[in-house]
Amino acid sequence: MTGFALTRHLPNVEVPHVSLGEYPTPIEHLPALGDVWLKREDLSSPIYGGNKIRTLETLFADAQARGIKRINTLGAYGSNQAVACILHGRRLGLDTGAILFPQRATPTAAENMRVIMSECDRVTALRSIVTFPVHWLRLRGSRDTYLVPPGGANPLGALGHSANALEIAEQIHAGAMPTPKHLVVAIGSTCTTAGLLVGLPLAKQLGVWPGELPKLHAVRVTPWPVTARSQVMKLARATAKYLERIGGPKITPDPKMLVLNTKHFGWGYARVTPGGLAAASHFEELTAPPLDTTYAAKSGAALLELARETEGPILFWCTKSSAPLPEVNQQKLACAPGYIRRWLKRADNHSAFALSTS
Repeated sequence: MTGFALTRHLPNVEVPHVSLGEYPTPIEHLPALGDVWLKREDLSSPIYGGNKIRTLETLFADAQARGIKRINTLGAYGSNQAVACILHGRRLGLDTGAILFPQRATPTAAENMRVIMSECDRVTALRSIVTFPVHWLRLRGSRDTYLVPPGGANPLGALGHSANALEIAEQIHAGAMPTPKHLVVAIGSTCTTAGLLVGLPLAKQLGVWPGELPKLHAVRVTPWPVTARSQVMKLARATAKYLERIGGPKITPDPKMLVLNTKHFGWGYARVTPGGLAAASHFEELTAPPLDTTYAAKSGAALLELARETEGPILFWCTKSSAPLPEVNQQKLACAPGYIRRWLKRADNHSAFALSTS
């Protein structure tokens, strides 16, 4: 079973799509945690995986359909999406670039940032987030550049994750796992969550989801108002309207499905939490996929808590790529702006313990 699940189930609906990932991503049981299952989005590509790939498949296809080859994405220093955009964009012959604003210097972000600076010649690393809106508005007005927003958070990008809901329904029917009562995913740009809020009821309406729909536990890793409930539902409704406009069925996202978990956010975006560190350590002990401290470790902490308090089955999103990163070009790094080199050095000098207590 390969390909784009939306096309399989809605063959008359034309959703722009280009194949970048390898699907279906596996579902694996983690019996040490009880009735807990893992959706291995980290294995979506041997080049660079994670949950960003599904979004880029629809957005890159849209750019190609418009005849645009110059792509810019926006995000924080060390953005997973920037890495994915750069590494996968070249496969399609796209000229990819990134505009990045500062975030807290962490080892995970620094690892990504080295790859971004090594692999891309069009990186604008801002010294302050204050100027970010200016660049955003300038890019939105460009006719020869396709803008991939932070996290790919627009209706077309979210449809990539709606397709994942249909994929999971197929895997349940194939015996990969029992029908989950709960889904647990980190919520950053809201794209994955909004897409699932459309895809799950779509699967139910098409008759491919067995049993009752699950609760969707979205664990906040970026601050309010980005991850406000109203923003999540706004994108979900826009995604449903877009799907209907291009010939799909009418879907009404149900806000009662969404459980917005704010408990594990900590002191801010990219700030390591003790609970996140404990979850990452526990996953390592179980030889489960690694949890990065910015995203999956926080959702992992929520998973451990939910598994103790609630009956499963629970399906957890492994969102960070497990693919090995390209070798860093030290010569290019040496030519990076001084403030970037200093940021990288700060990241190298901070241990996980120092980050959690700073």
